[in-house]
Amino acid sequence: MEPHLEAELVWLLDFDGAIYLFEEGYWVKIVVNRTQPTPRQPHGISYSLTLHDPEGRRLLGYDNAHPVKPQGGRHRARPVANDHWHRTEGDEGRPYEFRSAFDLVQDFLDEVERTLGARGVSALMLERKDKSDG
Repeated sequence: MEPHLEAELVWLLDFDGAIYLFEEGYWVKIVVNRTQPTPRQPHGISYSLTLHDPEGRRLLGYDNAHPVKPQGGRHRARPVANDHWHRTEGDEGRPYEFRSAFDLVQDFLDEVERTLGARGVSALMLERKDKSDG
């Protein structure tokens, strides 16, 4: 793996276990673990970045836990990698093109801002909690 890509993955791994609190009880949870690279997880990480409402329901998520069907019909080729995102609470997932760890976090945060904004909630983070905080 190229050194800059490895550095990005190490940076992303530092987010593992973080919970970010927003106004009105909305929160983000990030889980990232190193894995053996496979065709389904070629980056050598397993990740889940999720936005939740005050009741704990997932509103938005980016992960690579399972494969998803391609968008645009049944005759489109299924992506090899499991990278995908859930744009809404009931969305089964749509393919996501993993370009870099930095882009993953930025794309997720852009969608967090969009989703919270649509609900009239500020995307300004109030607090960060780590898994070591208890």
